[in-house]
Amino acid sequence: MLLFVEQSLNGLQFGLLLFLLAAGLTLVFGIMDLVNLAHGSLYMIGAYFAATFAALTGSFVFAVLLALVATLVVGMAVEVIALRRLYGRDHLDHVLGTFGLLLFFNEFVRLVWGPAGLSLPLPAWLNTSFQIFPGVYYPTYRLMIIAVALGVALLLYLVVMRTRVGMLIRAGASNREMIGALGINIKLLYTFVFGMGAALAGLAGMMQAPILTVQIGMGENILILAFVVIIIGGIGSIRGAFIASILVGMIDTVGRAFLPDVLKLFLSNAAASTAGPALSSMLIYLVMAVILVWRPEGLFPAASK
Repeated sequence: MLLFVEQSLNGLQFGLLLFLLAAGLTLVFGIMDLVNLAHGSLYMIGAYFAATFAALTGSFVFAVLLALVATLVVGMAVEVIALRRLYGRDHLDHVLGTFGLLLFFNEFVRLVWGPAGLSLPLPAWLNTSFQIFPGVYYPTYRLMIIAVALGVALLLYLVVMRTRVGMLIRAGASNREMIGALGINIKLLYTFVFGMGAALAGLAGMMQAPILTVQIGMGENILILAFVVIIIGGIGSIRGAFIASILVGMIDTVGRAFLPDVLKLFLSNAAASTAGPALSSMLIYLVMAVILVWRPEGLFPAASK
């Protein structure tokens, strides 16, 4: 039971981290109709910025805040310089163009920071454990990730559903030509949306940086899971991205923890240890396939919000 509680919290933490990445992706994909394969690169850039600013300032909190602003600026610059020319074109053009950006960012990081990875050390007050139940301790930093991601999810909901900017974002997702005819600067709106998506991706990279090594290409594998999340949840739906992220995180983490023990009842220890993680990853795509057959538009399509 102790292991189940710990792994469930790990699954929740990973799912909420995945939500930060998927929320930005679903904003860009659902509102701007842009397939952005370079979204994982912004996740990587955010982690590199945080590691660099932490080394310069000596403060983890200041490093994250500065890296968040820097990633926002980079995202807006990328939208203005490169992506604005892809609007209205075929999705294949989006794939080719953003894949080129992905390669560019990888080589840019190699040129600026070098091929070796970086680390983002945690401050002493986060490098501790917190007692959540009697006899059950959990890393303070992972609890902070859960709290920050939940706060961002609530803030994002309030911005999208309760503010004028959110009203414009939702209107742009429904009929961009109409809000352009009403005098709204659609280009500026798209730049803001893409910058916000980049900041969310960068925040996810910053939160993950102290757990994993900051390295080139670190956003590519998790980007695949982010696409799975928005397909399961429904393209353009923040609520769908939130629920699907937690679902994917729980399946992946709990499956990796318990499937090997179940398989040991039928297979050798070595075979079970190898097959367990592979099957847990396969379960994610199996769930996606079932949902695509049952509800091709996703669990919570944007039109039903």
